[in-house]
Amino acid sequence: MNAQPRRIENVQTDRGSVPVYTTGIVEQPWDEYSAIDHDVWRQLYARQRAVLPGRACDAFLRAQDTMRMTPDRIPKFSELNKILGDTTGWQIVGVEGLLPELDFFTHLANRRFPVTWWIRRPDQIDYIAEPDLFHDLFGHVPPLMDQDFADYLVAYGQGGVKAHGLGQDALMQLARLYWYTVEFGLMCEHGQMRIYGAGIASSAGESVYSVESASPNRIQFDLERIMRTRYRIDSYQKTYFVIDSYEQLIEATQPDFTPIYARVAQQPLLAAGSVQDGDHVFQRGSGEGWPADGDV
Repeated sequence: MNAQPRRIENVQTDRGSVPVYTTGIVEQPWDEYSAIDHDVWRQLYARQRAVLPGRACDAFLRAQDTMRMTPDRIPKFSELNKILGDTTGWQIVGVEGLLPELDFFTHLANRRFPVTWWIRRPDQIDYIAEPDLFHDLFGHVPPLMDQDFADYLVAYGQGGVKAHGLGQDALMQLARLYWYTVEFGLMCEHGQMRIYGAGIASSAGESVYSVESASPNRIQFDLERIMRTRYRIDSYQKTYFVIDSYEQLIEATQPDFTPIYARVAQQPLLAAGSVQDGDHVFQRGSGEGWPADGDV
């Protein structure tokens, strides 16, 4: 482990934001967090805990309550790991920033979730381009308390390690699956749209937009459809894919993906906001406010 954790952020260039990757695993330097760091956590935690009831799925809210994250100071990874480990066998590991794909997959396959040790600055309260401690800890860790979701993420990591040897097309298809489930997934629960994706759960604006706005599409989960669908990294999503339960994710990852990768690679990519004839559509979005370009 590195003795002195670094804060590794994206580099801003005249061509936009460029990600910087690091492989270091670090101890959480809890005693080094400033009063400002703790206050940023306090503000973000209070805001999301106010906005998520009635919008997040039951399992997410229940897990947050069970984990007892401290509302007024940054939680200690060591304390959360005791609860998480006893429940589903997962552990949090501290990292300095974005990880290379294979490192990330390997952690997931071994029930380790990488959490960035540093938290955003006060001027980044409403938006930060890369994952920070709040996004990782508040958004990603609670679903790991659910056994089905925890097992899905292990299977995803194992699949990622395998896909790493198959080439870039397979990795991109897996990236889209992660994006539209782990980061920006919705669940139909009690007949209502509910949040489980970390990218939504850690964002006050998207928590409301994703389940209440008329602008985005909301479409039933379909593995191969998702693997073909581009997404947005600089705005709210044009499309959200909706699962029935975490068990559906487990069922989707049971088959060998190798023939699926090959089949998907022969089909055209789909725009982030497109609706296809075979889609099970909960809501066809109005498209209001959608950027004209920028799908990745």
